[in-house]
Amino acid sequence: MEVKNEKKVLALSFLGVLTFIAVVVGATYAYFTAQGGTSANTNVNVQTATTDNLSFQTGSAISLTANQEDFGVGAGNKSGSTFARATLTANNATNNATRNYYVYLDITSNNFEYTTVDEQAELLLKVIDPDGTEVTTLGSLERKTSGGETGFDITESTGLITIADNYEIVSTGTVTQEWQIEVIFANLDSDQNANTGKSFSATLTIQEEAYEYTLADVCPDGGNLASCIADLNTLVGDDVGNLYYHDGIGNYTNANLEAGDNSYRYAGTNPNNYICFGSDEETCPTDNLYRIIGVFNGQVKLIKSDFATSASLGTDGDYNTITYEASSYPNYRGSLTTINRYYWNNVYNNIWSQSNLNTVNLNTNYINSLGSEWSDLMAIKNWKVGGMDGSFDISSTVKQYYDAEVGSDSSSTTYDAKIGLMYASDYGYAASPYYWTWNLYAYSGATSNNWMYMGLYEWTISRSSNSPNLAFYVNDEGRAYASYANGVYAVRPVFYLESSVQLEGGIGTSSDPYRLAV
Repeated sequence: MEVKNEKKVLALSFLGVLTFIAVVVGATYAYFTAQGGTSANTNVNVQTATTDNLSFQTGSAISLTANQEDFGVGAGNKSGSTFARATLTANNATNNATRNYYVYLDITSNNFEYTTVDEQAELLLKVIDPDGTEVTTLGSLERKTSGGETGFDITESTGLITIADNYEIVSTGTVTQEWQIEVIFANLDSDQNANTGKSFSATLTIQEEAYEYTLADVCPDGGNLASCIADLNTLVGDDVGNLYYHDGIGNYTNANLEAGDNSYRYAGTNPNNYICFGSDEETCPTDNLYRIIGVFNGQVKLIKSDFATSASLGTDGDYNTITYEASSYPNYRGSLTTINRYYWNNVYNNIWSQSNLNTVNLNTNYINSLGSEWSDLMAIKNWKVGGMDGSFDISSTVKQYYDAEVGSDSSSTTYDAKIGLMYASDYGYAASPYYWTWNLYAYSGATSNNWMYMGLYEWTISRSSNSPNLAFYVNDEGRAYASYANGVYAVRPVFYLESSVQLEGGIGTSSDPYRLAV
């Protein structure tokens, strides 16, 4: 089909307005004031090249404040309602259109609390789908009956609640789907005075693109960084986000492909896993950008976003004067013009404890360049450095690399230090799960779906266990295999944070990375 003068117009907005009238408990003890704006609607039109037109409407911010002076005794349950509406008009050429959309309730603030020992729900959420049927399952929210009403308990909820997830709308003309949302404050006929002065605010949004969750959604006021990452995985789930839980059960793929170590690992094209480390400047310097590999045994593991330079690694130890010029490597994803290179071990063996890259450049120079305030946040780890067989065949999976490096088949050889390098299996698991059946030598086909790929030659910490002088590296095409330890490649430091490290802010993008409480 040919359509002339086709044009795609995208206009997305966070939408309109319906007063949320909040809530009074009719018990002798609790009285509440409701606040809200005037009713209004905002249209969001998404027009495709075939002139299908998808528009959205929804209500305004919800505002609820508890105040003893404004409501009398025995007022009973009070509720407020709003809606989210999608309208799809099919193009006049085929009179047939199919689209999908998402609806979210974003609880921006809520300091209400349970006032009964058995935690009876005080705020209930009811959802009616476009077919007029009440929704009885909504993520991990628990349904409760309270004050004679049944709904989802949101008494202490904050952040996003997904109401509609990739919901389909089909039209042969013009079709409207409407979601109805009701929030009920339940009269428990008990002392609810502890909620006097408390407030609740939320907005309802509807949009064509899925919302990308960040740590701020599960830890809006900060919290333990490792716990926040685990909570993010629980919120998003393996099938939706770029954060995967390797529990060995196989929730999203064959369990035999997972590490099976109960780790949380970021994987895929470009997840929001940036973190600023070593600087508290308002705009994080590029040299201080790191990325979260994942959480392992309650500790967050980081890798430098771009390659380390001689300014921090030094020009002693295993430094080599040969450099990479970025202009000669079109696949390079970083921002440096010249990249320094280092031997894995210039004494021509592959024993990590004897490597000056390890002892001098990483665990002396680099640590000193960060300063004690930041290096104190880094944990001393027992690195597995026995390596793996350098002759892995083309049928080897990432799990087999993992088992040989650090898992069930690994050597007992270890080295205690703050800083190391990535394992080859770290690189393998950073690709989308589809590629975990591939051998790492074939990973050139996974580069567009692997956030850890940088487009240059760089070292891993793994050596060849059946050769006295080979170590593994990743090349500019994204392949991993063994080479002589006295080769000279780029370096990205890797380290674990102490388990007590706290999140302070940010959304995980390179322009607004996560921040730590220092």
